[in-house]
Amino acid sequence: MLRRLMIRDFVIVDALDIELASGFTVLTGETGAGKSILIDALQLALGSRGDAGMVREAAQRADISAEFDTPDALLPWLAEAGFSDEDPAPLPPLLLRRSIDTQGRSRAWINGHSATLAQLKEVAEHVLDIHGQHAWQGLTRPAAVRGLIDHLAGVNSTHLRTQWQALRAAQQALEQAQTQQDALTREREGLAWQVSELRTLAPKEGEWEELDAQHRRISHAQSLIESTQTALQWLSDHDASAHALMGRSIARLGDASRHDERLQSTVDTLLSAQSLTQEAIHELQNYLDHAEADPAELQALETRLSAWMGLARRFRRAPADLFALWQQWEQELSQLEQSANLEALEAQLATAQKNYTAAAKEATGLRLACAPLLAQQVTAAMQTLGMTGGRFEVAFEPEAQPQAHGQESAQFLVAGHAGSTPRPLAKVASGGELSRLALAIATTTAQANPEGAATLIFDEIDSGVGGVVADTVGRLMKRLGMNRQVLAVTHLAQVAACADHHFVVAKGLHSHENQGSPVTRSEIKAMEGPPRIAEIARMLGGDHLGTSLAHAEQLLSSGKVSTAVTP
Repeated sequence: MLRRLMIRDFVIVDALDIELASGFTVLTGETGAGKSILIDALQLALGSRGDAGMVREAAQRADISAEFDTPDALLPWLAEAGFSDEDPAPLPPLLLRRSIDTQGRSRAWINGHSATLAQLKEVAEHVLDIHGQHAWQGLTRPAAVRGLIDHLAGVNSTHLRTQWQALRAAQQALEQAQTQQDALTREREGLAWQVSELRTLAPKEGEWEELDAQHRRISHAQSLIESTQTALQWLSDHDASAHALMGRSIARLGDASRHDERLQSTVDTLLSAQSLTQEAIHELQNYLDHAEADPAELQALETRLSAWMGLARRFRRAPADLFALWQQWEQELSQLEQSANLEALEAQLATAQKNYTAAAKEATGLRLACAPLLAQQVTAAMQTLGMTGGRFEVAFEPEAQPQAHGQESAQFLVAGHAGSTPRPLAKVASGGELSRLALAIATTTAQANPEGAATLIFDEIDSGVGGVVADTVGRLMKRLGMNRQVLAVTHLAQVAACADHHFVVAKGLHSHENQGSPVTRSEIKAMEGPPRIAEIARMLGGDHLGTSLAHAEQLLSSGKVSTAVTP
């Protein structure tokens, strides 16, 4: 539930700090006092669109903070998004904050961490439902009707839309293949010939570099052999070779080191050098033993190099690029073959159609199961809202083509009195009736969805209602307040009298230290006792000192003792 709302420099609100409790709370006040501004501020904190015009005149920025109880269902999301610990104990409050400056720049926070507006909106779905004074307008739009029913019925609209998108993609792929079949066939044949050439060569990754290195060795084979033979002679093949001279040096110094031990380290160094020299001699001899090229191997190498060079020239690519080119063309050919394979595309379309149909049928079943119950409950509520004998129905019409929302559209039908045939709302219901229907649906759906948001806000949704019906509206909201936190902006004394908590919003002139003339500001006060009686009397429109005060006391007394709603 909403615990606290703090507003700074928003429209005509200077500074406001409201602590809210459970149950049914009303906001009242003169027209234009700023009651709905508080709802607008709360919506801003929950991610709605804002602009620089919302900043109070002469202020730098508007700042709104809302503190809620944290819903258990939201904890995993908060932890995953980095806004809280995964299993906090004790459970901390949920803090949402939004600011907008005079340039229209907006910032948002969740539990003190920077957040996006999309994240604020996602949180809002878990904590708050707002029913505005024009809620009835949505009752005439098929999309809004279907959305309401789907929400109550538990339809997985995301899954349904995903299946529809897959169906559309499969249809478009098949249509494109059918219309471009000749062009695709020519392109595929040309690419297939190129790929067959590369398949014949079958280049390997890194093979060109290895072939090139082998070719360089073979082309300089004679020079390499001569250099190796000369080095081998200098190292070992005659008495004056490096190996022989080194042996003599070791023998001579070995004898001398017996008389001077300082020469022994030099002898050790020469012994190590002699060992390395001997190893080099063996390596050079082994190199010479294998230096003669095999004519067959040389021919195979030249043939392979020629094939590489020929394809490189034909495709106008560097030889080293042939392997990557082959892989690329194989992939493109595979895609073209799939695009040109009408049987495979038709099979994919059939699968997509099957998946979509299954998802759509599931949605249809849930809707058809939910609609009668909703109609029954709203019809019952209508009897208490001045529409005795009226009837409410939900009608479905099949769609001509598969849609993202399923295979049927929905609309609400109403019969305003007994004996009449239900017809579409927009054709038969007056503005007042639509307002009462919106209220009936709002209260019905709130009661039918106990797992929904813990806070419900009704922003002048009772507009156009009066008399006995107004008493019923107040009792409906009070009854809702037993299980949810209900906040209502109202002009009806009968509704206000049923509230557990009452706040009055007032607008007045206030002096400002930086401005010469007084400025208009809104402020809010909690009402109890005689002040609340006076406010109810004002709403009744009579003399506070006369019968209106008595009437107000009577309304307050009756509002406290009864929540029953009878036809």
